[in-house]
Amino acid sequence: MENNQSYKRQNASIFFRIDWILILLVVLLGTISIFMIRSAMTSGQYTTDFSIRQLIFYSLGFIMVAVLNFIPIKWMKQYVWVIYSLGVLSLVILFIAPVSPITPIINGAKSWYQFGFFSIQPSEIVKIIYIMTLAYLISQHNKYKLASDLSVDIKLLFKIFAVSILPMLFILLQNDLGTTLVMIAILLGTIVVSGISWWLIIPTLAIGLTVGSALVLGIIYRPDLLERYLGIHPYQFERIYSWLRPEEYVTDGGFQLSNSLKAIGSGGMDGKGFADGIVYIPENHTDFIFTIIGEEFGFIGTTAVIVLLFMLLLHLFRIAMVVPDSFSSYFIIGYLSMLTFHIFQNIGMTIQLVPITGIPLPFISYGGSGLWANMLAVGIIMSIYFHQYHQKA
Repeated sequence: MENNQSYKRQNASIFFRIDWILILLVVLLGTISIFMIRSAMTSGQYTTDFSIRQLIFYSLGFIMVAVLNFIPIKWMKQYVWVIYSLGVLSLVILFIAPVSPITPIINGAKSWYQFGFFSIQPSEIVKIIYIMTLAYLISQHNKYKLASDLSVDIKLLFKIFAVSILPMLFILLQNDLGTTLVMIAILLGTIVVSGISWWLIIPTLAIGLTVGSALVLGIIYRPDLLERYLGIHPYQFERIYSWLRPEEYVTDGGFQLSNSLKAIGSGGMDGKGFADGIVYIPENHTDFIFTIIGEEFGFIGTTAVIVLLFMLLLHLFRIAMVVPDSFSSYFIIGYLSMLTFHIFQNIGMTIQLVPITGIPLPFISYGGSGLWANMLAVGIIMSIYFHQYHQKA
């Protein structure tokens, strides 16, 4: 009987081994993205129609997904350390290279490789490589774990922090705090499910939370101490102040947040209609795409997008819980941690729930590198589903 089930799984139609639900969810999000970016162009900020570019990015992304779908995960695992090394090397080269047409400064940061009309932000791809590396590291450690004690868990925690230092350091050196925070979210998400004892996890999280809380309170109540002992400049506090009191910084750092609140609030229940938004928000096709949805489609539209994103998270979680390979489960959980943080941070910053950071809304905000990073993860998960999901029976 068992052999018969195994035979059926191995000979299942290719059609039924493809994760059509995941494809459908990404297509729906992509459709929303293209239409909302097209609507953003009516504000007159740019002469370029970024919706056409986004369509091209999505087309190339789906080609990537189609190729990855048929590559077995075991092949990817064989080259994890090579891929990790190349990812870190791309960050190191970007940091040490002088400013040039290939490594230009864009928006005040040297974070992109520019090849003619084509540019790529390596930190976006490194996030997925980082998830893959953590998944491999944890799965291999637990595979040969003979005993469960504190010393073994400390050893795993040390390995995790060891592979985290270089990518986080060089991304932080790019002044990219947003991506660094995303990687910390990935780190915490994977640690929680890694099997490390909670007697070790809780103190680690408590220390991190205490330090973070102390910094926030210092920024609010004693910025002079942070300036004196940490070398933080006064202008660097503006983002926090404009978040807490945007009405006092309307002409400066609080302009985007103030107008974002106006746009979403003015959308009401069903919005003003497609391309009928009137509130001006700089870069509304990237990090503030959610404000367009709120203004033009109101509470109903924003709720629909949030539900769609939640369905994506739920679907990925379901796969992570049933695949037989621990590496695959850890990879999906790591990616879920990244997606959840992206969604919460991006939507939260448009409604004053959290400070503004340059973190896009996954699959909806404009951007080739960010979208391709997500499509890379989708392709890997498609491969997991194609090669492993039907082995659960």
